[in-house]
Amino acid sequence: MATENITDDNFDEAIAGDLPVVVDFWAEWCGPCKQMAPHLESVAEELAGKVKITKINVDENPVAPSKFGVRGMPTLMLFKDGKVAATHLGAMSKQRLTEWIKESA
Repeated sequence: MATENITDDNFDEAIAGDLPVVVDFWAEWCGPCKQMAPHLESVAEELAGKVKITKINVDENPVAPSKFGVRGMPTLMLFKDGKVAATHLGAMSKQRLTEWIKESA
């Protein structure tokens, strides 16, 4: 399963559910965000059924980033039961991303 693009309108339902949900707060102009994109896609495939990976464009959807105090890009948040369980600011390698998800979920 690939990453899922979400919006302010469906954010709350996107982070709900039984699986942990990673939200990538990103922007089109953000270089590190673009570096992370293939890692997120790859990890989404590898961890399908164990974790859901979503992306939200902060320029098009300002409500959710504001609600969670997102200040820098990329910001990754892992939600469990609709609540923030872990936050990471900045780009990561694919291996580190996988480790962070496994440690946090």
